[in-house]
Amino acid sequence: MNAFIRGSCLCGKVTFRVANHFQAFNLCHCVQCRKITGSAHASNLFAAPGALALEWTAGQELLHTFDHPDNHFRKVFCRECGSGLPYLSRRTGMMIVPAGSLDQEPSLAPQHNIFWEEHAQWYDTACSAPHSTGFPQ
Repeated sequence: MNAFIRGSCLCGKVTFRVANHFQAFNLCHCVQCRKITGSAHASNLFAAPGALALEWTAGQELLHTFDHPDNHFRKVFCRECGSGLPYLSRRTGMMIVPAGSLDQEPSLAPQHNIFWEEHAQWYDTACSAPHSTGFPQ
């Protein structure tokens, strides 16, 4: 296991390295995470406040933060391509790293589906849908 792993946004202009010592790997099905990702769930790695070293290696000036005005929800993303990037939770102070932003495998596999009562009903059948290496023919 690497002590540090690399991550980046889709356009590659924002890059970072982060300690590969995560406390949890959760798939969050809450409405906010579904809306912000445009998907069935957010795939997030968590580390306790101050426990995770994060270093922006390029493009820090391209980071943009969205703080929801009515609750403690936060999203940090690249201004160029919109990719979600690591951030500190406003509610808990935990470091949250979107798993899809990592360029290498993290130390943990997904452990929990959280806020399951809010999951998209179509997700139940999506899990058993056929797998393919590209678009179906």
